[in-house]
Amino acid sequence: MTIHLYLSMMPEALIASMLTPEEFGVYYAVGTKKKARGQAIFFEIAPNFKSDFLRIEEGMRRCVPHDDGSPKRSIYISVYRVLEHVPLDVIQRLYLVTQDGRVLGLEAREEIPEDSAGLHLYQEIAPVHPFVVSTLGPREFYELIVKNPVTLLSLPAICFVELRLGELAEDPKYGAVRDLPYSSIEHLRQCLVDLSTKTVHTKMVDRIHPASFPYRMIKSGIFVGNAERLLYFPLPSQEELRAKHYRWWRSANM
Repeated sequence: MTIHLYLSMMPEALIASMLTPEEFGVYYAVGTKKKARGQAIFFEIAPNFKSDFLRIEEGMRRCVPHDDGSPKRSIYISVYRVLEHVPLDVIQRLYLVTQDGRVLGLEAREEIPEDSAGLHLYQEIAPVHPFVVSTLGPREFYELIVKNPVTLLSLPAICFVELRLGELAEDPKYGAVRDLPYSSIEHLRQCLVDLSTKTVHTKMVDRIHPASFPYRMIKSGIFVGNAERLLYFPLPSQEELRAKHYRWWRSANM
């Protein structure tokens, strides 16, 4: 059986598995009776990837079929400092899995969307996952976190998503909330107002926010970057999702 390498973002982990990405997504999100269901986000990694930091070869050797011939679902190779030790050129695809196991695969681009006017909301997914508002667009936000030698809170690599703010992006004080599902909306408003009245470029809304987020609130896509480069995995339009990935779209909007 073919052995796959998956880089999970929730939680951060490198996993060997005999399951295809679609099968692994169902298993990882829904699991067995002993595991509660939940969202999953993971990258498929080139199977020939080698690392001096990660014990990949040992993990691959342990990934063998069960006695009854069924495939080995998962062998955890590492759950510590994984993202920073995986070069972006070995990342093949990104998979977004809903809590009931619907899997959507996304291809990477290096063309980052142009920064739009207004304020921005980011959910950092890994290796840490605070909820952050910023005046910076996605590329500038990534550069602040990973490549800025002045900041004290830098990371060697980061995976994050920009989420929709609706009217609050332009008018944080009086803009209508409408379908925004975020908790503590008044605190979010105040953080956005603070950005427009102070000289800081980012402000933490919630330092212990869960890494999961409503897929329907993704503004453009998922970003992953290290000191060398930034990759962008755009989410298809609502029209394309409805037409070509209806089951995933319906699950993501429940």
